[in-house]
Amino acid sequence: MAGGVFDDKSNGARAHLYEYKITSYFIISCIVAAIGGSLFGYDLGVSGGVTSMDDFLKIFFPKVYRRKQEHLKETDYCKYDNQILTLFTSSLYFAALISTFGASYVTRNKGRKASILCGAVSFFLGAVLNAAAKNIAMLIIGRCFLGIGIGFSNQAVPLYLSEMAPAKVRGAVNQLFQLSTCLGVLIANFVNYATDKIHPWGWRLSLGIATVPAILMFVGGLFLPETPNSLVEQGKLEKARQVLEKVRGTPKVDAEYADLIDASNAARAIKHPFRNLLSKKNRPQLVIGAIAIPAFQQLTGMNSILFYSPVIFQSLGFGSSAALYSSAITGGALVVAALISMALVDKFGRRAFFLEAGAEMIIIMVAVAITLALKFGQGVVLPKGIGIFLVIIICIFVLAYGRSWGPLGWLVPSELFPLETRSAGQSVVVCVNMIFTALIAQCFLVSLCHLKYGVFLVFAGFIFVMSCFIYLLLPETKQVPIEEIYLLWEKHWFWRRYCSPEMNGIELKNGEKV
Repeated sequence: MAGGVFDDKSNGARAHLYEYKITSYFIISCIVAAIGGSLFGYDLGVSGGVTSMDDFLKIFFPKVYRRKQEHLKETDYCKYDNQILTLFTSSLYFAALISTFGASYVTRNKGRKASILCGAVSFFLGAVLNAAAKNIAMLIIGRCFLGIGIGFSNQAVPLYLSEMAPAKVRGAVNQLFQLSTCLGVLIANFVNYATDKIHPWGWRLSLGIATVPAILMFVGGLFLPETPNSLVEQGKLEKARQVLEKVRGTPKVDAEYADLIDASNAARAIKHPFRNLLSKKNRPQLVIGAIAIPAFQQLTGMNSILFYSPVIFQSLGFGSSAALYSSAITGGALVVAALISMALVDKFGRRAFFLEAGAEMIIIMVAVAITLALKFGQGVVLPKGIGIFLVIIICIFVLAYGRSWGPLGWLVPSELFPLETRSAGQSVVVCVNMIFTALIAQCFLVSLCHLKYGVFLVFAGFIFVMSCFIYLLLPETKQVPIEEIYLLWEKHWFWRRYCSPEMNGIELKNGEKV
């Protein structure tokens, strides 16, 4: 479907005229910006490990600690069922979803770089508060600061990477965010494995190390260039042209610069970008990019595994250290999957990864449910062979998610929105993502307690529904310039009824929208 866009050289398409080289300036800028993903990843990895550490539980959740000791070597679905304990994890995501609307204003009016810096400062403050926590209130306040940092960074970084990248490598470049997230998860797992042996303050070290990616992100962010798209949006046209030439490694950027100017002119006409998201012509971006994909990303069940992998493995009867080690293996699988996706997503496309991995994930979730239904029960010691089997298939699930819904859940929404609604749209993306992340974090352990193995069948059903959604409603976006994505909707079998110029009463003059 993308090919049809390039064949149509009327109707405003200039993609065939774009020129670029991969420059060191471009590479360094994207790597520095992508550090923002490590904030999200480190927290995903560290929170589940800390909540399984005895020293942490003794101070803040003594009832959970006593229940854990009573079932130390036994399987027990309800071992960690405590709403205050899960609030420790989910409070971050409630804070993130609220903060993303403030991040939208900063990102649109002050630039992507400003949001990245704000996110780094807030995350640093949260990490310090958590490491020094004396009571649950201090923990929750620290988590809220972490959430504000993640709200800003997750709002700005995917946009930054998509806008800086040439169309033909945008998928791989944007997935630096996911790779950084995965590396954050992996590092957090190894940190937890090491600090679990440091008594009684190892958990403080795990939480305090979160200051490291925040410092790196802030210091690196000071030297980042603003994206050409954002500079044009702010009216800094000469500076935008200079940055575009430097990033693309060539002065021959007339076609791409003209697309940026056109997009900016359309953006200036929009005084209320959030209201504009609800307009008929933006229906596909709202439904697919802002609501469905970020919600579906969480409904795969993957973040439940990342949040609580040490807890899950302990509930399955693994010892404390073995559980942390097993979760480190899954973190490694996530990094490998991100590298696979980076290498191949611009070759095979977004839809192929969504659909192939979706089928794989459904099979694995059903296999986990069947295994637990047959071999898992309260007060039963889990056979070693079954435990190893569960670790292996969970790693296969992580590999499938890590090359599909993980990276593409951020990549695809970031490339769907036109400039006039891009920052507002990304805010809704982050908000919806964080709502469902918080809900899953808050509900997973209690669901595991009451639904038992059935919770994995629920996730399998969600994955089936979302795979059908992708097959029917998402056009292929690989190698389509970000300012020409709107042409895909005008050609799509379903969305053209909302987006075609005739349906919206838009007249065309000299091949450009007026």
